[in-house]
Amino acid sequence: MKLIHHPSFPKFLYFCCAIVCLLPWMTPPLALLLGIFFAQAVDHPLPTFNQKATQLLLKISVVGLGFGMNVYTAMKVGMEGFLFTIVSIVSILGLGYLLMKLLKINPKTSFLISAGTAICGGSAIAALSPVMKANEKQISVALGTVFILNSVALFVFPVIGHIFHLSQTQFGMWCAIAIHDTSSVVGAASKYGNEALQIATTVKLARALWIIPVALGTAMLFKTAKAKIQIPYFIGLFVLAMLANTYFTQLHPWTPYLLMVSKAGLTLTLFFIGSGLSFAVIRSVGFRPLLQGISLWLFISLAALGAILII
Repeated sequence: MKLIHHPSFPKFLYFCCAIVCLLPWMTPPLALLLGIFFAQAVDHPLPTFNQKATQLLLKISVVGLGFGMNVYTAMKVGMEGFLFTIVSIVSILGLGYLLMKLLKINPKTSFLISAGTAICGGSAIAALSPVMKANEKQISVALGTVFILNSVALFVFPVIGHIFHLSQTQFGMWCAIAIHDTSSVVGAASKYGNEALQIATTVKLARALWIIPVALGTAMLFKTAKAKIQIPYFIGLFVLAMLANTYFTQLHPWTPYLLMVSKAGLTLTLFFIGSGLSFAVIRSVGFRPLLQGISLWLFISLAALGAILII
């Protein structure tokens, strides 16, 4: 039940919570949890602003993280994760198709959930939905499924990582493969350690580039070849930030401050995401799409963890 207050109270509470998320002691999981509590307490006062701010702030913050990375290390990590990426994307899309038939889910909704799980969560759904001409309901269900599971992953993955004594490298790779959205990947990895954060961010953004070939395939599959494909240009800015950090040593005194601001931005992003996860959103997802999302997520999480432990 929503709390009844003065009409302006939800906005006041929203911005107070956002400010709290910028304090030094606030962590990504706490920010997400605060957002979820906010979503249950009041009706969201600024849903459109929240959605746009989430997308913009996530991109700016991820680019900022590039100033803490070395391009040669990133290339090495990206190549190591290349085979994992191909196998996992093909496997998830194939399994998603089978689950669509088995559970009798709307094809567009099912494909968006599968692509969100396979590539990069909400970013993939946002990029592919205009290509396949998905309607608002289909997009909302897919986004709701992904964000619910993202929220769970942010809390669960670090705990499992410590149980299995995963190294920073192993955990960073696992996060990038098995957690849907970049924001939750970075949130979970940053809690585990700086090396895990660098590996997870690099592999996840390299994975996000698969939006382009998947979008081209989607246009052919749904016979919408003239639809506009949204290319994730911010990944190019992330690469430029890495190059600047590698070759322009004059930037190094400023790097700690850039990273601090970027991590604070990502923490705030997770509050924005949480504030949109009300029970109404969760109920609107429906049982069968959520079951598909959970099945795909468990499959890739367990398969990736097993492969990382063996290798």
